Amino acid sequence: MKSAKKSLGQNFLVDKNIIKKIIDLTQIKNKNVIEIGPGKGALTEEIILRKPKSIKLIEKDYQLYKDLKSKYSSIKNVTVLNADILKFNLEKILKQDCLLFGNLPYNISSQILVKILKSNRLYLIQDLILMFQKELAEKILGFYPSKNYGRISILSNYKLSYKKKFNVSNNCFIPKPKITSTVIHFQPKDKNFKINNIDYLEKVTNILFSGKRKMINKNIKKLLSNSDLKKIPNFNLNLRPSEIRPEIYYKITEIYEKK
Repeated sequence: MKSAKKSLGQNFLVDKNIIKKIIDLTQIKNKNVIEIGPGKGALTEEIILRKPKSIKLIEKDYQLYKDLKSKYSSIKNVTVLNADILKFNLEKILKQDCLLFGNLPYNISSQILVKILKSNRLYLIQDLILMFQKELAEKILGFYPSKNYGRISILSNYKLSYKKKFNVSNNCFIPKPKITSTVIHFQPKDKNFKINNIDYLEKVTNILFSGKRKMINKNIKKLLSNSDLKKIPNFNLNLRPSEIRPEIYYKITEIYEKK
């Protein structure tokens, strides 16, 4: 049996009850499914049983890719791709109402989420069911105001809403990680602000949170002029980054992008 590669953040999910719990979060029959990091195919096996229209597996590890390709060679609607998801053009395989699953490598899970958020075709995904390290998941879901509220939650909240989440014990994996995991069920949502390029939101939050414990009155000047600031009603420049509502970050970005 192939051992996990620490460099790729591999921890193989083996608990069948958890696998079914993940799969049961959405209806798979006749849907186009994308799975990021299928590993040895634990989730894939259960997905196939639910009769999807198609499955595309994106696996970076070449040996796992070869094993999966051999394993599913007789199933016509399964495509196995040997690719690094961070470099892969995800948009070219997105189809209307597709489903995206991922037991994401802990070491790059936030980068994968941001890549997905930056997709201009995110609206094509009906459901995103992703697993993260619990600590990161709490930051992604961090509501305003809370200790977990920050850059990643502001970015996520702009394009995604979440429906359900549950924790997964480290006993459900081989090798056993040191941490607990969390599964989050996301869905794209309608946006109330007109930000065309989420890179600008990433830049705005990066600049303002660079002085996390300081008032924003100096850093905001790197983004907006005094006349620009007047376009944001009742905006208090003496607030710290964590004290500003997500909607204000989106408004700042909307103004900044137009500049």
